[in-house]
Amino acid sequence: MQRPVAGNEDSGLNWSREGFAAGQTVRQIVRVSAGGRTVRIRLSNAYGNKPLRVGGATVGRSAGGALVWPKTMRRLTFGHSASAVIPAGRGVVSDPVGLTTSALEKLSVTLRFAQATGPATFHRFALGKTYRAKGDHLNDIAAEPFGESTGAWYFLSGVETEGNAGRAGRDTVVAFGDSLIDGVGSTPEADGRITDHLAERLMAAGRPLGVVNAGIGSNKLLNGSACGGDSALARFRRDVLDRPGVRSVIVHLGANDIGAPQVDDPCVRPNPKVTAEQLIAGYRQLIKAAHERGVKVIGVTIGPMKGALFPLWDEEAERIRQAVNKWVRTSGEYDSVADLAKVMADPADPELPRPGYVFMDGLHPNDAGYHALAAAIDLKSL
Repeated sequence: MQRPVAGNEDSGLNWSREGFAAGQTVRQIVRVSAGGRTVRIRLSNAYGNKPLRVGGATVGRSAGGALVWPKTMRRLTFGHSASAVIPAGRGVVSDPVGLTTSALEKLSVTLRFAQATGPATFHRFALGKTYRAKGDHLNDIAAEPFGESTGAWYFLSGVETEGNAGRAGRDTVVAFGDSLIDGVGSTPEADGRITDHLAERLMAAGRPLGVVNAGIGSNKLLNGSACGGDSALARFRRDVLDRPGVRSVIVHLGANDIGAPQVDDPCVRPNPKVTAEQLIAGYRQLIKAAHERGVKVIGVTIGPMKGALFPLWDEEAERIRQAVNKWVRTSGEYDSVADLAKVMADPADPELPRPGYVFMDGLHPNDAGYHALAAAIDLKSL
């Protein structure tokens, strides 16, 4: 989750600074990776400036857009109460509610706000749709009242399913990192992130593991920023280790630390120059924290940045990237390695991204690139 930011960003209309008025209803569409017999949600007011008063919440099976399948709407409770008050800086988990879901199914989560929310804790690149309506439409399965939409999530930090056969104990994989994990460059509403493809591969292989996407576009390992969220070091416990049932974490970080010093944008500051040694020390902190919790760590190499429309690349940045990637590949400190830099590199010039795999910005993978990256992860390592 991220702090509220102003403006109409790449994700479309942005409601995070204004928040939501008293009595408004917001409906958010999410895809679950693994099915189950119960559902619960997580809400976050991590960056709010006052208590968040949720007047009610429901979950149902999405029928496309803001429409919900009839007879699937379930009212959620929080400590057996139909409403919740979430203090600024805190979060809440709903009680589980009976709703049978299938793997890779889309759900609609609807919230009604009892009072004006103030600035909203949000996730900028949902790559899906969130809808807003005036008045109380908490139990309304129709789409018509929800006349506004945006491409971000608000307050919703997790949807968890439980009770499926074959799932027990540690059954969750978390992908943690920056915009490559977040899915920037994939087609919106097409479920084309690396985590989407990974969940599909796991289901096809008969391994019903949950897959959580904890990526934030512009996120850095060592320093937080207005647009990139808290640093990865600062948010690792909250976004990875404190989630239930985590067995392994895939880590892709460092590209923004390396490239951000070339970017003159207040949105990504502070952006000091970093060294490979500083990044490696940061990776070691993540590895140590994960291993202390019995969580396996899969290290991911940093892909080519030369030729990007953003001014991320220079010769010094390339030297740092190569040094970091050498350490990831050869140090043996990760439990396993996914060499995604090799997948994304142009065979004719490995400093450039592979043609056919890169988005129009010259940096992020496109749909084909994300599919190839997910295919390169060894499922046995998870």
